Parts: sequence; C-alpha cells; structure tokens
Amino acid sequence: MNFGRIVTAMVTPFNQHGQVDVEATKELVKYLISNGSDALVVAGTTGESPTLSTDEKLLLFQTVVEAAAGQVPVIAGTGSNNTYASVELTKQAEQLGVDAIMLVTPYYNKPSQEGLYAHFSTIAEATSLPVMLYNIPGRTGVNMTVETTLRLAQIPNIVATKEASADLDAMAAIIEHAPEGFSLYSGDDSLALPILAIGGIGVVSVAAHIVGNEMQQMVRNFQAGQVQAAAMQHRQLVPVMKSLFTAPNPTPVKAALEMKGVKAGSVRLPLVPLTAEQHQELQTIINPTMNFFVS
Repeated sequence: MNFGRIVTAMVTPFNQHGQVDVEATKELVKYLISNGSDALVVAGTTGESPTLSTDEKLLLFQTVVEAAAGQVPVIAGTGSNNTYASVELTKQAEQLGVDAIMLVTPYYNKPSQEGLYAHFSTIAEATSLPVMLYNIPGRTGVNMTVETTLRLAQIPNIVATKEASADLDAMAAIIEHAPEGFSLYSGDDSLALPILAIGGIGVVSVAAHIVGNEMQQMVRNFQAGQVQAAAMQHRQLVPVMKSLFTAPNPTPVKAALEMKGVKAGSVRLPLVPLTAEQHQELQTIINPTMNFFVS
C-alpha cells in the first residue's frame, strides 16, 4: 500500500448543533484531494476521535470512502486503549471499504513493550487491511521503542508507522533496520523535511489542510535534488505549521479552514474555540490570498 508523501490527518466538520456535518465532510474531502493530499486519515487525533461515538466514526468512514471514490487511500483511525474494541471497529471499518487503518499506542493504560506488541499484533491479525502504527508518547504516556516497532514491522500487514516522538535517532534506527516496504512517516509537520532527509517517506500532516500543495512542492524539490530550494520552502512554511498549534489541535486548523472558506465548524468540549486575540493572531498568518513561498 502506497500512502504517498503528504497524508492529511483530516478534521471532522461539525454543524451548528455540534453534529457530524456529512455534506461539509464530503466537500472537505474534495478540497483536500485538490490541494495536495495523497491520502486521508479519518477519525484520528485531529479528527477529535476521543469525542466521537462509534456510530459517528462509522458514518465518517463511509462518507469519506464514498467521497474519495478511490482517488486517494482512506486510512481509518480505529486505535484505542481497548484492544478488543479496536478489533471490532477495525472489522466494521473494513466492511465499509476503507483502504487501511491507523492504530495509536494505547493511552492511559501505560502498557509494557510486550503489551504494546500484543495489542497491535492482535488487531493486525484480525484484519486483512494494511496497518499504520502511530507512536505519540506526548499524548499517550507511553513510548514505543525502536525494538518493538521493528518487531511489529515483521507482521506482513503492518506496513508503516507514524512517529510523533520527535526522536530522530530512533526514527533513523527504524528506517535503517525495518524490512523492505515498511515506511516511516513524520507525525510532526515541522520535521517533514528532516525525516525525508534521513530516509522517511513523508508526513501525516495537519498543516496540509492549509498548505498541502506547498508541501508537495517542497517534497518534489527535495526528490529532484533541489535541496536548498526545499530547505528554503520548509523554513517559509514553519510559521504556518507553528500557528496551527498555538491552541489545542484541531482548534486552530479548523479556524484556518473557515478563514479560507472551507466549512469545518467548531470543536467539541473539552476543547473550546479560539479567543478573539488568538483568532486575530492566526489570521495574520493564514491569509487566503497570501503567497506562502517568497522568491
């Protein structure tokens, strides 16, 4: 399974009543595909998965699969800290036609490395879908080691990992020792280019909602050997990337989408909308007419 270079971790649009907005979701999928997304992650952290019911997740999976219509892979976020609930959700997602699943390291439980291996392998063995692991210790309270990742990479349908540990040494070790065909993606936008430089495949991105085409251009320049141009573009994109994390994700990126005329709605509690001051600060960076690359 080739997920491409720029994988967008999609927000979940809500209507004025706080419900999943199906029509806005369809329009968002079209917008993202036309603006540089090679694949879409649905109901991940950026999709506010902790606040979504199982029925809402299934509705999202079905809606995005239908809207994408095979143009890009759809990766369903079916991970949780309940192994057997994740198995059940994964089976339901597979029936709805998603192309792959993403499994986050179990949060709050703080399992051992052996527990992590058993958790992921149990879910992977229950599906024929390709699996992307997701290591984000800052949110989950547990870090998956290089050794555990490489052990899981031996399972045939575990094909990739999203690393949001910010540990370039660990990522380099995974890339160096993983079996052929196993891919590593950055889980941090600001590390997209550095991870390409050490042999990673790409990034699972929040910023691609706003600068997906620009990120694709940066990647193309890097692949073409235009390293200085790619580095300059990366530096120019960093302020945008940072602006999207000035408040808990996905609050700023939803506001930025609205600034660009893309319906995303607000966030669900316990997240709250941006303050007027935060909104103004974001607007100084996210200008719909702005040329993000300065020649």
